[in-house]
Amino acid sequence: MTDRAPQPVDRQLPTEESRDLLALVREIAQREIRPRAAEEEDSGRFPREVFTLLSEAGLLGLPYDDSFGGGEQPYEVYLQVLEELAAARLTVGLGVSVHSLACHGLAGYGSKEQQSAHLPAMLGGGLLGAYCLSEPAAGSDAASLTTKAVRDGDEWVITGTKAWITHGGVADFYTVLARTGAPGPKGITAFLVPGDVEGLTAAVPEKKMGMKGSPTAQLHFDGVRVPDSRRIGEEGQGFTIALAALDAGRLGIAACAVGVAQAALDEAVTYALDRKQFGHPIADFQGLRFMLADMATKIEAGRALYLAAARLRDAGKPFSRQAAMAKLFCTDAAMSVTTDAVQILGGYGYTADFPVERLMREAKVLQIVEGTNQIQRMVIARHLAGPETR
Repeated sequence: MTDRAPQPVDRQLPTEESRDLLALVREIAQREIRPRAAEEEDSGRFPREVFTLLSEAGLLGLPYDDSFGGGEQPYEVYLQVLEELAAARLTVGLGVSVHSLACHGLAGYGSKEQQSAHLPAMLGGGLLGAYCLSEPAAGSDAASLTTKAVRDGDEWVITGTKAWITHGGVADFYTVLARTGAPGPKGITAFLVPGDVEGLTAAVPEKKMGMKGSPTAQLHFDGVRVPDSRRIGEEGQGFTIALAALDAGRLGIAACAVGVAQAALDEAVTYALDRKQFGHPIADFQGLRFMLADMATKIEAGRALYLAAARLRDAGKPFSRQAAMAKLFCTDAAMSVTTDAVQILGGYGYTADFPVERLMREAKVLQIVEGTNQIQRMVIARHLAGPETR
């Protein structure tokens, strides 16, 4: 075996505290996540105990206010934590990103009373969240959602079906977007729905190409009643809340994509140094060396792009265009890098004996979730040229 295995990513972090935080994340990833990732993904096992551990370690609420149990870390740091977790197992990295997305509405738009009542448990009390926007007939066109919430005194009655819900059926709470008014984006309102409320059921999880350990399921709301005190923001403000959450969530997906790509590159480099053909390690052959160089360059470029967007967010500046660019570039790069990693390992790369085939399958979904990459191109183009005139 070679002694030139890839080293941990050399990260530029703003404080000593953040450096200690990343060291803790790497330790947890190496000890608790990576060793069981392949086996548990193959069996489709959801690692709820890992999320409990991450909550106990203060890693489920990193970008939120410490007065409610958050870590009060800048996005620049939080996203690098996601990258490390996703490199160990995407089910975990993406799961933390989705949980953060589910907390975003209440943290950003909830009243002080709501935040005091719910955020401590959501951010550091062992709870796990999910985000409910998509529906069977409302994916990219999310503003056409039809799940309804009808006012009944001091309560709302929610009826409809949500689709493609990460943590569907296992989450403790759901941020739900439902129609309370006229068609279109202005008729949508956000609600915080408990996972055990009467009338809420989950379908059998989808059978997926990758991320088999992360349950993705439809949720059925059959007259689910929630008090008005669980309405987030004003009536009709839901779509604005949803878009703000997605801007932040796209950065989470970008960071996860870079983590998956980094893991694939590390496997490819190690294999290329160990594998000998024609009397030499295959890493000596120029064609393969150029592949590794291109893979590494895409990863570094993606990391720089998502961090630049994160720093804009941390500075309170607009970052929607940069978030779309980061999500687009990083997820396309992850698909390219993981595919090349399989090619470098040759026949072995196509087997489950090595993790690169799993990483390639997992990378694909990142081009789809939280706005397909075609939608990201539309978002970027609108920032450049304005809305379409058709």
